[in-house]
Formats: sequence, structure tokens, C-alpha cells
Amino acid sequence: MNVSIADNLAQVHAQIQAACQAAGRAESSVRLLAVSKTWGADAVRAAHAAGQTAFGENYIQEAVDKITALHDLPLEWHCIGPIQSNKTRMVAEHFDWVHSIDRLKIAQRLSEQRPASLPPLQVCIQVNVDGGETKSGVIPQDLPALAQAVAALPNMQLRGIMTIPEPAESEAAARAVHRQGRLLLESLIAQGLALDTLSMGMSADMAPAIAEGSTMVRVGTAIFGRR
Repeated sequence: MNVSIADNLAQVHAQIQAACQAAGRAESSVRLLAVSKTWGADAVRAAHAAGQTAFGENYIQEAVDKITALHDLPLEWHCIGPIQSNKTRMVAEHFDWVHSIDRLKIAQRLSEQRPASLPPLQVCIQVNVDGGETKSGVIPQDLPALAQAVAALPNMQLRGIMTIPEPAESEAAARAVHRQGRLLLESLIAQGLALDTLSMGMSADMAPAIAEGSTMVRVGTAIFGRR
């Protein structure tokens, strides 16, 4: 018998609650972003019916088709994948959040192309915290200058940073990498930026990410299953 998306969501929330309790944090301090890439509108509708409102998408054209099909629902859409210059207008016009800014050029285009009728685009800068060669993201040394530049742009609000580290060999190793993310966010706040978001942790490393201060975890397979 197939376990339903609602049951899966309940299990993920229980895991978040347990991780928060272990870290001495309130469960309300961590948001769940359901990663719905490659899943159709029906799966998103089922998750919404179970109480989920925030959804993450990696593939922009697929996401825009889904957003259009689900315009009747009060959903919050997060772009968490790489953005090419020729896709910035689609992102600016359809998404509420972008987690994957790693170049000023992309941020400038999103700012310029954000419709005046929409609220400011909420954005995070993706940081390559562990030096993974295949990972997108700005290197930590370049983060402060990029953050200040993005924060100064109109039509968007810089909220924090996003990380996707390589899988760690142990929970201690995972915590060490996530700690780097937290320290980078804290350093930006110390420089005067009003930030509140640490988008960090997925299904496999949710607990160590929460232990190190993540405010938003991105979970796909554990909610929707495997393709």
C-alpha cells in the first residue's frame, strides 16, 4: 500500500520537531520547503491539502507551467536551482523566493525584471561552503561583497544564504560544514545586513543542519517519493 503524501509530510514534520527539541529550538523556527521538482501539479495539490504551502523548484520552465496550473491555490514558490540569464524574466515574474543567486549579474536582472505589481523578490545567496567542484555558489571569500551589492538592489530583499554541501561521512562532519554556513550568515549580520534565513539541510542532513541553526530545510523525496 502506498503511503500518502500527507503521511509523508507528517513524518517529516515529526523529524523536524525531534531535531528542534534536540537542539533546544522551537519547531516554529524551522520552515519546511517541499521540493516538488519533477512532480506534477496533482502532487503539489495533495501536499497543499495536507497543509504544505511552500514549494521549491529547480527547473524553471517546468516550474512556471506548474505555477500557472496551480494559480488558484495560495502557494509560495521558491526557485532553488541554477538560473541562466535567459531565464531571469520567468523567475522574476513567477517566483516569490530565489535561493540560488551566486552572481551579481543574475541578481541585477531579477531586480530589473521584477514586475512592479508584485512584492519584492525574497532572495538568498548560494554559498559553496565546502569547495565542492561541481557545486554552484559563491566562494565564502566573495560573499560579503556580493551580499552588500545584492542588498542594495531595488525590487528584492536579501534574506540570507543557501548551502548545498557534499554528503558528509558522519553527523559530526555534517555539523562542521553546516556550522560554516551559520558563521557566514552571522558575519553578514555583524556587517549590518538584516538577515533571517539560513536555507540549509535536506532529507539526509536535516538534523545536523537544524542543530547548527538552519531556518529552512528543503525536502523532496521523503515527501513525494522517488521517481
